[in-house]
Amino acid sequence: MNLNAGDTAWVLVSSSLVMLMTPAIGLFYGGMVERKNLLSTIMLSFAALLVVTVQWVLVGYSLSFGPDIGHFIGGLQWFALSGVGQAAGTYASNIPHLAFMLFQMKFAIITPALITGVFVDRVRFSAFIVFALIWTTLVYDPVAHWVWGEGGWLRAIGSIDFAGGTVVHITSGVAALAICLALRKKPRAVDGRFMPVSVPLTLFGAVLLWFGWFGFNGGSALAANGIAAQALVTTNLAAAAAALTWMILSTMDGEPGAVGAATGAVVGLIAITPACGFVDIPSSIIIGVIGAFVSYSSIKLAGKLKIQDPLDVGACHGMGGAWGAVATGIFASKSVNPAGVDGAIHGNWSLLYAQLVTVAAVGAFTFVSTYVIAKVVDKIFHFTVTEEEQQIGLDAFHYGNETPLEPAVPIASHG
Repeated sequence: MNLNAGDTAWVLVSSSLVMLMTPAIGLFYGGMVERKNLLSTIMLSFAALLVVTVQWVLVGYSLSFGPDIGHFIGGLQWFALSGVGQAAGTYASNIPHLAFMLFQMKFAIITPALITGVFVDRVRFSAFIVFALIWTTLVYDPVAHWVWGEGGWLRAIGSIDFAGGTVVHITSGVAALAICLALRKKPRAVDGRFMPVSVPLTLFGAVLLWFGWFGFNGGSALAANGIAAQALVTTNLAAAAAALTWMILSTMDGEPGAVGAATGAVVGLIAITPACGFVDIPSSIIIGVIGAFVSYSSIKLAGKLKIQDPLDVGACHGMGGAWGAVATGIFASKSVNPAGVDGAIHGNWSLLYAQLVTVAAVGAFTFVSTYVIAKVVDKIFHFTVTEEEQQIGLDAFHYGNETPLEPAVPIASHG
C-alpha cells in the first residue's frame, strides 16, 4: 500500500506533541516541590529524554517491536534501526516505519519520566540515569512487546491498550510504589510533602500535558481519521470530568486547591488513555469520574499506610491506569471502532477477563523487577543522597544553583 501523506504528517505532529509531555512532567512535578529542588526535579525528566532516546534507537525499539522471541520479547534484528527505514513497516502500512518508531520512542521516554515523582529531593542524578537505562530495557521494553508487539502474549489473549494505559501508566505507577518500598529505610530529611514552589508552574505543566495528550492518544490511531477524532474528544471529556470530580471531592474534605484540580485533570487523561479509541462519549465521562474517585481514594489510603510517594505517582498513574485498563474491558465497543472488540456491557466478558489478566501480570512483573533493580542500583551506585544533602537541597548541592533556600514545610496531599 502507498504511504499516506496526511497520516504521516499526523503521526509526526503527534510524536512532537508527545515529546512535549516529558518536559511538561518536569514542570508539573517541579511546581510541587520546594524551591531548593526545582531544577533537580526538572532535570530528571530531561535526563529521561536523553537516555531513552539513545537506548530506544540502539536496542529498545527492536526489543519492544522486533520479531518475536517466545511471546516475551522482540529480537535484535532491528538493532540500531537496521532495516527500519522510510518504507512502511510491520505495524502500519500507511506511514513510514521510521515514523512509527519515532512515535513509539516518545512513549518509552515519558514512562521513566513519570516515575521521577517518587525521586524528588533525594535521588542522585547519576544513579537515576543508570536506573532509567536498566528499567527501560528490562521492564518497559518487555511489557510493550507483550501488549503491542507482534506475537506478544498479552496481545495474543486479546488484551487491548489503545494508547498506553497499561504499557505506560501501570508500569510507571507500580514502579513508583516498588521504589517507595525498596528505599523505605533510606534516610529522609522531610516527611515527603512539600511547600510548592509555584502552583502556577504546576498548572502550566498540567495544561502542557493535556495539550500533548492529544498527540499521545489521537496519534495512536496512526492515521488522521475518525478514530483519531474520537480519541481526542473522549480524552478531553474524561480529563474535564475527572478534574471537576476531584475539585468536588477535595472541597468536601476542606482542601480546595489548584494543584488538586490539575491532578484531577491528569488522572482523567491517564484513565481514558487505554480506552480513548474504543469507547463512546458517555463512557468517557464515566471513566473520568470513576478514575478521579479511584486515585483520590488511593492517595488517602497511601497516607494512612505511610507510603512515602511524595507526588502520588502510584495512586495517580498506577491506580488510574489500572482502572482505565479494566474500564476498557467494560466499555469498549465495535460500533465505535470496528477494528476493536466489544466489552462486557456489550456481552463480551472475555475482554474484561483479558484486561484483568493484563493488569495483574504487568503489575506483578513491574513491581518485582523494579524492586530488584532499585535495590541493585542503590547497592552499587548509592541511589539516594545523604540527609545533609537533602537539607541543603539538590539544586545547590549538585547543580550549583545558588538561589535562596527555604526550609521544608509539610503540606497536605494533592486533594
